[in-house]
Amino acid sequence: MTIKPNRVVSKANKVKKSLPSAEPTAWQKKLPMWITSFRIALVPIIVALLAPQELIFNVMAAGLFILASVTDYYDGYFARKYNAVSNMGKFMDPIADKILVTSILVMLIPYHRIDPYMVIVILTRDTLIGGLRSVAAADQIIIAAQASGKWKTALQMIAIPAVIVGENWSHIPFDRIGYWALWVSTILSVTSGIQYVLGYLKARSKFARN
Repeated sequence: MTIKPNRVVSKANKVKKSLPSAEPTAWQKKLPMWITSFRIALVPIIVALLAPQELIFNVMAAGLFILASVTDYYDGYFARKYNAVSNMGKFMDPIADKILVTSILVMLIPYHRIDPYMVIVILTRDTLIGGLRSVAAADQIIIAAQASGKWKTALQMIAIPAVIVGENWSHIPFDRIGYWALWVSTILSVTSGIQYVLGYLKARSKFARN
């Protein structure tokens, strides 16, 4: 009797599905928080590299900022992959982002790389939305992320390293590119903040009617 190849594959798939999936190890469950903590640990190093205001140190600081920004993806990725999503992780992830962004923006003000007004707007928006998220969580209201918020974050990850470099390098005006990209991200920050507030008010009124 001949066995058809597709039947062999089908049986192999059934056996594979029947096998219990391996439980994540202890270090795999801790990995997302380690990555988040690593992002925070990079902040003082970036700040120290900004102090001399020399091109080589600025480039190193920009590189570390990009590395820190990339970790924002991987802590969530590994948390989902290893089933290690936790309330502490949900709390620390946005906190780490804010520590990273606001620390560097504040450091750039004395060097006249950016306008203080944009920092005030970004900090005000983040503080307001952070408080509103806590209220929404207490009310068990879930508000979907807005596209403008995602674009704001993406632009900041491009603009801030460019501003850190802070001068024409390899005939590229990083300072101007970063400055105007950061202003666009500030406008998007306000836009996404307004959308978040309106989304919360709409969800709360619907929740109250139910």
